[in-house]
Amino acid sequence: MPVWAIVLDVIGVCLLALVLAAVYLVGRRRLLARHGGTFDLSIRVRSERAGRGWVLGVGRYTGDRLEWFRIFTLSVRPKRDLNRRLLQIEGRRDVAGTEEFALYDDAVIVQCRYGGESLELALSDNALTGLLAWLEAAPPGPSSGYQLRT
Repeated sequence: MPVWAIVLDVIGVCLLALVLAAVYLVGRRRLLARHGGTFDLSIRVRSERAGRGWVLGVGRYTGDRLEWFRIFTLSVRPKRDLNRRLLQIEGRRDVAGTEEFALYDDAVIVQCRYGGESLELALSDNALTGLLAWLEAAPPGPSSGYQLRT
């Protein structure tokens, strides 16, 4: 078999693998959206350097949990699972500097506390409104921050 035929076979197999991976990622996104609405949500996983450490992902509300899935992964399990009772919003800021290249176009950054750790989320204004409504919709009780007075 000539060398050019082997090269064409290798290129064909690589292209087929890329097409299959793209089809899988689209199907995975649709599968995640089936069990509840999803929205674009990025999380900053490293904060040592300004503007760096952002990972694109998808958020989904499931009861009292906010599940976060990486965009470019083959796993159908959430990478982070945030409990509503432990998540507190501390402030918000606009995207600045090199973050504009790492995040979605319409993103705003929300500074949060999750348990004892600092956490930054990047999402659209509409998704932020949904997040705030979801946080406020927690049932009253000692663990939600709201007390039911009788």
